[in-house]
Amino acid sequence: MNNNTNNNTENNIINNVNSENSSQSKDIFKLGKYEFTSRFILGSGKYSLELIDAAVKQAEAQIVTLALRRANDGGIANILDYIPENVHLLPNTSGARNAEEAVRIARLSRELCHSDMVKIEVIRDTKYLLPDNYETAKATEILAKEGFVVMPYMYPDLNAARDMANAGAACIMPLAAPIGSNRGVCTKDFIQILIDEIDLPIIVDAGIGRPSQACEVMEMGAAAVMANTAIATAGDIPRMAAAFKNAINAGREAYLSGLGRVKKDGASASSPLTGYLHQ
Repeated sequence: MNNNTNNNTENNIINNVNSENSSQSKDIFKLGKYEFTSRFILGSGKYSLELIDAAVKQAEAQIVTLALRRANDGGIANILDYIPENVHLLPNTSGARNAEEAVRIARLSRELCHSDMVKIEVIRDTKYLLPDNYETAKATEILAKEGFVVMPYMYPDLNAARDMANAGAACIMPLAAPIGSNRGVCTKDFIQILIDEIDLPIIVDAGIGRPSQACEVMEMGAAAVMANTAIATAGDIPRMAAAFKNAINAGREAYLSGLGRVKKDGASASSPLTGYLHQ
């Protein structure tokens, strides 16, 4: 074999390795027809308008939620003016008490925000603000048939998640704890069931209060995390947004790497003991 052949073979190997590394580094996150590289969805419900832009940039978020009632189309302080142009808007149906209201808000949001993505929130419970899974599934079916990329927020229940998946949901968004509580992953076991059983991205939403908790659900295999209150109530909002971004990325890398085994009984030395003990 001549030198040219050797060089060509080596170049092919290098190109293949580089191609694989490039593909792995992208780690694409799909929602319907859209593709994203960021797995951090940022809520905008509790920020002052002046801090939204800084938080989005520090989070490197590609999706930002938007309650229709905050858009104030044509107003002086229009929230749309504070969200970078390259960010996808995710209007939500906050305030809807049933499927009919959610559908009406979603249709209006498509006209106002020019986005076919919608997060379905149907909440009748005024004390704990728990989502109504039945009405959410109904709204999901209607809007999916109309071409929306539907992202339903729900209490983590396997049967309800299956109904939403069958209705055309692009993902499932189970709560980790009551919305706005910052209590952490109270529904961990139920979220894990959804991750294991539902063939859609599982985006953990509501209740995540710390970056470490966001990292935890990503290690479990969640596709993404949405956070709002934890960042909006932090002392340094842009810095906390960056902390969440880093935690989510770390959790994703840990999940892809394969977490180390857990030894339930006894211990296992990490260094050889031969020559020191048990001689």
